[in-house]
Amino acid sequence: MAHLFRQSFFIPEPPITEQNCPDQTGRVHIVTGGYTGCGLELAKILYAANATVYVAGRSSEKANKAMTEIRDTARTSKGKVDFLQVDLSDLRSIKPAVDGFRKKESNLHVLTNNAGVMQPPAGSRDAQGLDLQFGTNLAGPHLLTKLLYPMLKETAAKSTPGSVRVTWAGSLAVDLSSYKPGGLDLDEEGQPREKDIYTNYGQTKAGNLYLAQVYAKRFSKADGIVQCCWNPGNLRSELQRHMPWWQSSAIAMILYPARFGAYTELYSAVSPDLVAKDSAYYIVPWGREGQFRGDISEAMLSKSEGGTGKADLLYQWLENHTAAYS
Repeated sequence: MAHLFRQSFFIPEPPITEQNCPDQTGRVHIVTGGYTGCGLELAKILYAANATVYVAGRSSEKANKAMTEIRDTARTSKGKVDFLQVDLSDLRSIKPAVDGFRKKESNLHVLTNNAGVMQPPAGSRDAQGLDLQFGTNLAGPHLLTKLLYPMLKETAAKSTPGSVRVTWAGSLAVDLSSYKPGGLDLDEEGQPREKDIYTNYGQTKAGNLYLAQVYAKRFSKADGIVQCCWNPGNLRSELQRHMPWWQSSAIAMILYPARFGAYTELYSAVSPDLVAKDSAYYIVPWGREGQFRGDISEAMLSKSEGGTGKADLLYQWLENHTAAYS
């Protein structure tokens, strides 16, 4: 509950906003789920700072509406905004999306894994039959990141150290509703075991923290790529669309505008204070390093490091689960 209080009241002012965002001329960003909520607000800020921004999602109609809004809010921008069609709930869509992106761009500086689904109707499944939250929030982002990683690595080799990044969507649910102990309940192969919709959501957010850590340890320090997992804060967004009215009403008093969540993501994407290292940053509202449960820290350590090795086990399962779509 202490984490809930700290991100609901007396939050420090955001260190980076649209007022002082570093110039993004020449930098290419992908923001998944970039046509609603804090993803849209992040895309607006980056475009206004002259970035090339790809709004990634499955709906061209929503994307076109969002891109018009993005352009209209920054008419003097020298940047570019484009649509990347991808459905994270269907692994078959991801490689074609990456192939199409590579035909348009030779660089990728920041991948913001912002898209996700929260507490859909019980029994909802992705296109491959996986629990919808596990598929959209974990398997899809992992495959997208894996397929884009060579391009990120190529860009990092010719860019300012630490300026190329992958950021992952965490949540207060990492602390409040993920499985105990360790954040996820995995079977012997590393597949998350299904629980109720609230715990499943928390498991996916802890899983993204796992992935940020595994990528940082295995690849990113050597490649000069920063890995961040961010908890955007308590926000008013479309994520609440599946909540019962009484639950959404109860939390309304501690919800902030989506733009504040964008500030958390923006800090993760552009702050000069973050450097490539062999562990992931955990960024909390509205742009500062934070902490999470100790049992999750233990789960992210390998057994040789004195931990439970859950993060490595999840990563290997995701590799196996997505291999046919690579």
